[in-house]
Amino acid sequence: MTSDALGRQAAGAVFVIGRDAVPAGHADAVLEGAAVAQADAAVIGMTGPGALQCMQGLLTNELEACGKLCFVYGAVLTPKGMIISDMWVAREDGDLTIFAPGTARATLTAQFARQVPPRLARTEDLTEKVAVLRLAGPAAIESAERAGLAVPEAGRMTTGTLGDASYVTAVPSLGMPFALQLTCTRTDRGLFLEALGHVGVTPVDAAGLELARVLAGWPRLGAEIGERTLPPEVRYDEIDGVSYTKGCYTGQETVARLHFRGHANWKLAGLMFDEDPDLHTSDIIHGGKTVGRVSSAAWVGHWSQYAGLAMLRHEVQAGEVVVACGAAARTIDLPFRLER
Repeated sequence: MTSDALGRQAAGAVFVIGRDAVPAGHADAVLEGAAVAQADAAVIGMTGPGALQCMQGLLTNELEACGKLCFVYGAVLTPKGMIISDMWVAREDGDLTIFAPGTARATLTAQFARQVPPRLARTEDLTEKVAVLRLAGPAAIESAERAGLAVPEAGRMTTGTLGDASYVTAVPSLGMPFALQLTCTRTDRGLFLEALGHVGVTPVDAAGLELARVLAGWPRLGAEIGERTLPPEVRYDEIDGVSYTKGCYTGQETVARLHFRGHANWKLAGLMFDEDPDLHTSDIIHGGKTVGRVSSAAWVGHWSQYAGLAMLRHEVQAGEVVVACGAAARTIDLPFRLER
């Protein structure tokens, strides 16, 4: 897969899932059936008597009150409330496993070394030891169960064995941007792919997961999320990425102030293009003014057109027509609806 098909991310450019990035059969599996792909994820374990307390003071979302065996989405922020990295956190009693974008691996390793006292918690980079498989599609959960896997409730995790192979499964609270995550050793990866294949789950590559992400309206580090991005700008209220009832965490003051006393100047919105956009540009024009940028764009064969994610000025309303990447496009509320 070429960089033109997936992942142009130079400064100011659009993250592109091009026409050839997701074959028709893979798109069908992601949108109408069940698909599985290995995620590009950094995996960090955090253990020790203060692991839960330390992460509770860093993550935007609630870990203590959610109880054992929870699976939570959130982010680690700068003191000024800007996102360093988004992540999923699986809590097994007091021990945690953190799943972050692969590009954040070095940053988070250094961040935890600075902010997590060794006497309270230890971190271990598990990225090279485990495989993170993510399933997408409306039939993903049913297919996983037919493959003999234990499937927890939404927002939870569980453990199991398949033959002699151990695994952990977790389900996002909203059922997106993927339907289920399976973690196993890299040695056992083929066993689980084979078991899923026997029940009709289609193996796809990273572009298939990215298509599901865009249609779910989910932000990506390096595309929607940049060095100065605040959680409310990228739908954290809507995608269950922040708690406003938990105790203090780094960057909380800025996030809470925006939520209770104002609004963010920018918002993550969807775009439906009426014609092919020039994806070497990213500007969005409305009323003769630049009102945002296209951050991700995906060719959706079911619609025979591009859909996109955009960082827009908050005053641009859903349903308005803009010029995005040089092409006419209509703004929509997220997530996208397949029956569009």
